[in-house]
Amino acid sequence: MNQIINFKEISIGVLIHQRVKEVKMDISCICNFLNCTKIEVQNMYSCKSLHSEMLLQWSKLLEYDFFRIYSQHLILYSPPSPRDSNKVIKNRKKILPQNRKNIYTIEIIHFILELIKKGEKTKIQINYEYGIPKTTLHKWINKYKT
Repeated sequence: MNQIINFKEISIGVLIHQRVKEVKMDISCICNFLNCTKIEVQNMYSCKSLHSEMLLQWSKLLEYDFFRIYSQHLILYSPPSPRDSNKVIKNRKKILPQNRKNIYTIEIIHFILELIKKGEKTKIQINYEYGIPKTTLHKWINKYKT
């Protein structure tokens, strides 16, 4: 997945097809692994979304974590939670595992830096809209100069 992914508008079928081409996987191998026909595979390539079980199978087959694309979408586009509701949640017993939201992948970093480079967003906008600290942003800019 070498090209920059648009994390705002995810079309998972297109990304899966791109990965299939990238690893040069034969359609018959895909059909055998997924237990489906060529037409069903080709139909999946045009899907905007897939059932999580199917996405898990694709992730295993292509050795790529397609779920991370959705996680990155959440990092960039989920609204910050109100501070008062966090206090209420802290007092409750948590059943689901707690995920850290501040883990930035290389794709996220390139996406953010591309926004700045193209002039689509300023550093201040990135800081405000995505909650990325100024120091982190400056480290990225210095580290990933092109």
